[in-house]
Order: sequence, then structure tokens, then C-alpha cells
Amino acid sequence: MRVLEEKEYFKVGGIEKRKADIRIIAATNKDLESEVKKGNFRDDLYFRLNVVKLLVPPLRDRKEDILPLFQFFAGRFNQQFNKGFLKVSEEAEERILAYPWRGNIRELRNAVERIVLLERGDTVLPKHLSFLGGKEGSSSEPFQFKPAIPSQGIVLEEVEKAYILEALKMKKGNKIQAAKLLGISRSALLYRMAKYKIK
Repeated sequence: MRVLEEKEYFKVGGIEKRKADIRIIAATNKDLESEVKKGNFRDDLYFRLNVVKLLVPPLRDRKEDILPLFQFFAGRFNQQFNKGFLKVSEEAEERILAYPWRGNIRELRNAVERIVLLERGDTVLPKHLSFLGGKEGSSSEPFQFKPAIPSQGIVLEEVEKAYILEALKMKKGNKIQAAKLLGISRSALLYRMAKYKIK
């Protein structure tokens, strides 16, 4: 409390007052307002900590963070276990993005640790993710696409560009969701967007 309020503290066993030039970041998965009312958390401490409140959505609602976090943890565990998983296949990426990650970053971290520890190779493949269970939201009946080509013909690249623009419009610019809608990886979508000069 002294550190938070006065920016001062004493070392354990010390008699000299010291200045603390720090900022505190505190995280919790509890509703602290409710805990304060129940008497489970000090109200004075809560009010001093609660200067700026940031609500972080669950990992499944910020899919753009999933693959970078996956790669980050893979690099860490590669070093720890002397392994060499350097990339993730497109099919594995789709499986990772489709999974709900109800345990958030902790579950993701544990999954990466398991893969790096138990599997071999330099690429994460769908078979390495079998412990995650079935693919979420997959349909038992595959979608059958029936193209209709007019007699005057088409320009295939224009058709592809039109589908990309429509997918981005439907998903309000969310590239991960648009890529999922098109059945390609985010990196493949970014390549095509660059190719067709789509901003």
C-alpha cells in the first residue's frame, strides 16, 4: 500500500526509505468488485490498483493472436527441449484456429509444449494435434460448389479477386475469418491480396 500510494518502501530489515519508480500491472480472472463486496479482497487495495482497467477478451475472440503465440511458445520449447519445430503446416494452422481454446493462453502453451516434447520433425502437422479432439464447427456434409461459366467465358483472376473482396466484406476486414471462409490460410490470403493490390 505504501508503494502504491506514496511510491516509497523500506527493504526488509532496512531503515532507509527508498523511492519506487515503478508501475504496477495486475491481472486476474476474478470479478474483483464482487470479491470486494464479499470481503474477499481489500477495498483500499482494489481502488489503488484500479486506475486503468483493461478487459482482455478470451483467446477464441482474438484469433489473430493465436498463431503468433503458438510460434512464440514453439520457439521457447524448441530451445528448452533441443527440438526444431520451425513452421506450422497450413492444415495444422486451420485446425489450431478452429479450436476454441477454452483454457486460453495457458491451454495453448500446454498444447505447444506437448507437441514439441513428444513429436519429431520440423513442421507441426494435423496429426500432432489429434489430442485436441474433433475439428470445431465442422459440417458432416461437405459443401458442393457448382460453378456456372457464361458462354463468353470468364477471367479467372477477376473471379478470385471478387470472392476475396466479398469474403473480406462479409467478415468486416477480418483476414483470419475471411481466409477461413475461403478455405485458405491467412498467409495465402495476404499473398493474393498483394497480388491483386487489395488494401
